[in-house]
Amino acid sequence: MSDARVEAVRRALARIADPEIGVNIVDLGLVYDIVLGPGGCRIAMTMTSPACPTGGLIAEEAREAATAALPPGTPVQVDLVWDPPWSPECMSDQAKKHLGW
Repeated sequence: MSDARVEAVRRALARIADPEIGVNIVDLGLVYDIVLGPGGCRIAMTMTSPACPTGGLIAEEAREAATAALPPGTPVQVDLVWDPPWSPECMSDQAKKHLGW
C-alpha cells in the first residue's frame, strides 16, 4: 500500500498522548513500525516499561486510530513488542524539548 496511507496512520497515532507523560506516542518513540499490505495494517509498538499500567489502553487507542485512518474494513493489528527496549534516545527532539531534556 502507499506511503501516503502509512503517513496517515502515523499522523493518527501522533494524536494519542501517553497519559502519564503528556507527549504523543510517535514523538515518544513508542511506534516502531507500521506495515501495510494486502492483509491489512500491522503496528509494532512498545511502552516505556513492560510494567506500564496504561499499555493495553494505549494499544487499543492505537488500533482504533489506525482503523479510522484507513479504508473501511482494513484489518489492524497492534503488537506490543519489548525488543528493542524503549529508551529516552527513542524520543524525537521535540519530545525531549517538551520534557526539558
